[in-house]
Amino acid sequence: QVHLVESGGGLVQPRGSLRLSCAASGSIFSRYAMDWYRQAPGKQRELVATIGRYGSTNYVDSVKGRFTISRDNAKNTVYLQMNNLKPEDTAVYYCKMLSASGDYWGQGTQVTVSS
Repeated sequence: QVHLVESGGGLVQPRGSLRLSCAASGSIFSRYAMDWYRQAPGKQRELVATIGRYGSTNYVDSVKGRFTISRDNAKNTVYLQMNNLKPEDTAVYYCKMLSASGDYWGQGTQVTVSS
């Protein structure tokens, strides 16, 4: 069993920045890719960014150049640095691990971009 705990969300003005963290329990973190998803009110959950076990990254087009996903395997933590935030980035952000035993999700952290 893996537990994922997100933190770092909050209220920020447009063009501001936030860094989300997702800490994983257990000892398997380094073996698997990690994803950040988000879900805005009334919308489907959307894959935002992925980082492979060796650090390769992918982003949805709407965040390219603004968001950066990274990981620290020694700390069992994945990060999402979000810069130049826009109101349309407002959502609950979730991290996910797809392991050999299935998907694990965190509880989510709210990000609100508003003036």
